[in-house]
Amino acid sequence: MSCAWLAFLPTQATGAEIRAVVELFTSQGCSSCPPADKLLGELAQDSSIVAMTLPIDYWDYLGWKDTLANPRYSARQRAYARQRGDREVYTPQVVVNGSHHVLGSDKAAIERAISETRGKAMKIPVTIAAVGDKLTVSLPDAASDQVKGEVWLCAMARKVPVTIGRGENNGRAVIYHNVSRRWVKVGDWNGKAMSWTLPVADIKAEGVDAAAAIVQSGSADNPGPMLGAALASIR
Repeated sequence: MSCAWLAFLPTQATGAEIRAVVELFTSQGCSSCPPADKLLGELAQDSSIVAMTLPIDYWDYLGWKDTLANPRYSARQRAYARQRGDREVYTPQVVVNGSHHVLGSDKAAIERAISETRGKAMKIPVTIAAVGDKLTVSLPDAASDQVKGEVWLCAMARKVPVTIGRGENNGRAVIYHNVSRRWVKVGDWNGKAMSWTLPVADIKAEGVDAAAAIVQSGSADNPGPMLGAALASIR
């Protein structure tokens, strides 16, 4: 197994605060999605945002099977809707900081959602470090012993070009950004200072060149507000 080295993005090296996790639920078979896919790429350039593309599979019957879709992401989107109690599941949909949802192509609405969630989310500083082929995620003590969450690593491919051959986007060439390719649960955080180490190989998948560490309240089946996040490149 060859060694994979992770380097902090410039934003983390300079101590920039991560203010939001933005999850875009999208589909290659959705004619309304390309503007949101492009916007996600712009948001990914913002050093204070962890932006992720999560392709869903429930539009595959429309004539084109999404080449990046994962039923797990469709389930995650539905879990968010259950938690909110609004049954709002659509594409392109963005979920901001694990709580607010807005139209994925509406940049102003995304920024409002980030502002509205700041007081309830993203209060825990998360760090990522690597030595050789090992990756370590670390969390500090929380201000309150009531703060708990799950720690996940999301392996991403920064740019994935796709030429769509059928369906509503037939003939379109779309570049997808920060495409989620694999999720690995690192552990459960109980509010005390903790760290976890695992092989980089555990999150490797086709095209993966970045990793996000996500700390979220609730559980995978009942996701709550995001508590913190960090982003790193995989070399």
